[in-house]
Amino acid sequence: MSTTSPTPDLSAIKVFILDVDGVLTDGTLLALNSGEQARAFHIRDGYAVRHALRKGYRIAVISGREEEGVRKRLESLDVRDIYLGVDDKMKIFNNYLNTYHLEPAAIAYMGDDMPDIEVMRRCAIAACPADAATDVRAISNYTAALPGGHGAVRELIEAVMKHQQTW
Repeated sequence: MSTTSPTPDLSAIKVFILDVDGVLTDGTLLALNSGEQARAFHIRDGYAVRHALRKGYRIAVISGREEEGVRKRLESLDVRDIYLGVDDKMKIFNNYLNTYHLEPAAIAYMGDDMPDIEVMRRCAIAACPADAATDVRAISNYTAALPGGHGAVRELIEAVMKHQQTW
């Protein structure tokens, strides 16, 4: 685990909110002849997401892009709170908090680029992959050692769950 100082408090985290491109994927889009834009997800991130859900944590995904393949992948991991094609991540975040009666102190948000910063600033843990944009790394209190799409999500989830002895 790689973090910036001071080490964030992992003990209160009950919810992980994740971006897709650059976090769950490495940000590469493959433009197929069909017009679909394919992405690759890391299997270990998927394991960690499912494991956290089974242990009672909440997982939400908020992404600016809308792709049915992404939705299907997330649904296959049993993620139910999926928000794709989002223009205003802060609005979705606030609605999510209100819907589930959550406090920002219970949330770890992992993002990698400018659209994530406003939400990240509201959460107990503002996390990012190792290869996140410079401005995102600057405001993060948890920077994964791994890049997006290569296990950064697993690293965050595992760190929280091991700290809470639920891994």
